[in-house]
Parts: sequence; structure tokens; C-alpha cells
Amino acid sequence: MDLPANLDTLEAVAACLAAAFDSGDADTMTAALAAVAESDGLASLAAAAGLPRAQLADAMRAGEMSLDTTLAIMKVIDLHTPT
Repeated sequence: MDLPANLDTLEAVAACLAAAFDSGDADTMTAALAAVAESDGLASLAAAAGLPRAQLADAMRAGEMSLDTTLAIMKVIDLHTPT
């Protein structure tokens, strides 16, 4: 999976993470999390998920998110990706 170059909106971040989750590939998911952690869209994702931006970025970079964090992100992805 090629990661999008421009992850500056919540919709772009949600689409990227949804595609990574759908791939079922751990390396793809890790790369997507790292890309989102460095993106301009991270602030929007953190706000929509109700999480502190710095804490979310650190967890995504490490690839070690709690179940609560993962579920919060998945809810945002579900709300901001087309059906």
C-alpha cells in the first residue's frame, strides 16, 4: 500500500488509517501510524478522538497504543470515511 503524501485533513488521515487496517498487514499499519504521527492531520485526529495530541503522536510512533486509544481512533475513522 502506498501511503498518501498529503495527510493534512481528518478525512485524509481517516482514509489512510482505514486502508491500513483493512490491509491486515502489520508493516503497513505501522507505516501508516508513523506517517499520521508526523502529519498535519494528527491534531484533528487527536481532537476528534478526545486524546492529547502529543500523547497520541508518541503512541503512534512507538506502535504501542492502548485498547482505549485504538478504539477511539477507530470510531473517528468510522465517522470520517465514506461507506
